Amino acid sequence: MTTPTTSEIPFLELHEVSTLIRTRQLSSREVTEAMLERIEHLEPRLQSFATVMAESARAEADRADSLLARGNWLGDLHGVPVAVKDLANTHDAPTGAGTTIHAEFRPDFDATVVARLRSAGAVILGKLRLTEGAFTGHHPDLPTPVNPWDADTWSGVSSSGSGVATAAGLCFASLGSDTGGSIRLPSSANGVTGLKPTWGRVSRHGIFALAPSLDHIGPMTRSSRDAAIVLQAIAGHDPADPTSSLEPVPDYPQQLLLDRAPVVGFDHALAEEHFDAATNAMLKDTIETVTGLGWRVLEVETPGFEAAAEEWTALCGVETAGVHAETYPSRAAEYGPDLSGLIEVGRGLTAVDYHRLLESRRDFIGRMRALMADIDLLLLPGIGVGSPTIAQMANLGSDQKLFAAVTIPTAPIDNCGMPSITLPAGFTDRGTPLAAQLVGGDFTEPLVLAAGHAFQQATDFHTSHPEM
Repeated sequence: MTTPTTSEIPFLELHEVSTLIRTRQLSSREVTEAMLERIEHLEPRLQSFATVMAESARAEADRADSLLARGNWLGDLHGVPVAVKDLANTHDAPTGAGTTIHAEFRPDFDATVVARLRSAGAVILGKLRLTEGAFTGHHPDLPTPVNPWDADTWSGVSSSGSGVATAAGLCFASLGSDTGGSIRLPSSANGVTGLKPTWGRVSRHGIFALAPSLDHIGPMTRSSRDAAIVLQAIAGHDPADPTSSLEPVPDYPQQLLLDRAPVVGFDHALAEEHFDAATNAMLKDTIETVTGLGWRVLEVETPGFEAAAEEWTALCGVETAGVHAETYPSRAAEYGPDLSGLIEVGRGLTAVDYHRLLESRRDFIGRMRALMADIDLLLLPGIGVGSPTIAQMANLGSDQKLFAAVTIPTAPIDNCGMPSITLPAGFTDRGTPLAAQLVGGDFTEPLVLAAGHAFQQATDFHTSHPEM
């Protein structure tokens, strides 16, 4: 691989920059300085970072170079600059979780995912902005990340900072969280690859929760191959998180070749009823691409996605009310309207209401497992309305059709906890990204990643970048 110029470095894929560092064509310090310079230049416009950790990033880069000079290579993340969503504890920087209440909170330990990234040799560039408490809206007193493709286009929900920074070439990968779609929606909006792992596949220790039984932590990257590398570093059981799975961790980067053509389910009726024309055209093109690869696409009936999406808010609200019990309602005036509204929903439910929601969720999970027993993957869009504008999304709470289009492809997959990958899969007439989503059964991340890799070998959507 030819050594890139400084201007070419930011849009390399993670595995490419990893090779350049490992072969010492570039030092980690050189790559880190290039990224910090780009952040300094673009951040005033993009507002994706809550905290830039320049000093510690340079120290980590120097350590990575020193280790490599002594023949110690820690793996594919060695010396690679990444960033993490600002709900993951970092001992050396504040963790504000998109709030003003916790803006100055300085934990004395790293979240397990951050510790694992550092153990793998990654350089942490900083903390990325998110919506307040990781729900739908940014706190009114804090900046909103700007979509690098188009400033008038929505940048996504909670992991918007992660999507913007990854798309704009400010980091080679980021960590996001997904409770109702917050890895997949900003991945779709910003044209990056997002992986929501199986619930429990990745530790949540040291993560500021939105709704613990719905929260997932996962990578947002340029490609499925890069997502496999990051997942390899962060996956696995953590004694500090008893809910993390004991399932063995496969070698994800070494299992990116499909051993057979997968069977893909697609619900045409769901798509026609709830998703817009641009989204359905993208899905049609995606089906043509995968059938051209020899995959078989079957018509399926998805089990109650509409009801699961509608029930998600109440399920999330109950858990969120518990998470914020120490500061809400005692400090309610310091909350923004979206998060406080969700908490009030949760506080307003009775035990009987919640019991019925849990029974409905268990029923949905069972029916999803039955569906996935008959297919390998389920095709959905990353978002059901093609690259919505900020003006459109201002009506999310009052426009039932829009709300359904946004939540139906995402929230039900959090309810059942299954893994899913979001893949750049097209563009709107105004040149903004569209995305497809492939859902797998529990702990089928190797299949999901391999399918994503195969799709990206056959298409080039993921190699397109915004012109800054």
